[in-house]
Amino acid sequence: MSAVFGVREALSPEDREACFEVRREVFVEEQGVPQELEYDAYDATAAHVLAVREDGLPLGTGRLLFGADAVGKAGGDASVGSLGRLAVAKAARGLGVGAALVRAVEDVARERGLTAVDLHAQTHALGFYERLGYEAYGPEFPDAGMPHRAMRRFL
Repeated sequence: MSAVFGVREALSPEDREACFEVRREVFVEEQGVPQELEYDAYDATAAHVLAVREDGLPLGTGRLLFGADAVGKAGGDASVGSLGRLAVAKAARGLGVGAALVRAVEDVARERGLTAVDLHAQTHALGFYERLGYEAYGPEFPDAGMPHRAMRRFL
């Protein structure tokens, strides 16, 4: 597989559908997350980013909650966004897609005037986020039956 890919904010209905398809493949099929937990009301108002191979194949996605949607997830601070639903297709792992998606979400957060990004990382992914400048805080907690930790990076 070619490692040439681009990342963009998913603004068109087609791009958003591609984001949801990657999430279905990774979270629902691969990790066994119930479909009713994977898709939620935040999808309508979140900013979504999409990584695509040069031939248009969707490789990964992530989303940013901001404003009122993020306050409950970011400790009540409206200047902090919430990164979530980061998913990279199995065939695209190890190519830098995940890191590029995180940086794209951070760019979107900066454009919206946010000062930091929070996320809830599956514990096996802590090292990935730490390498990107995120710091874990608080205790481990379950989400969709998997252990997670809260993490934050100031922009």
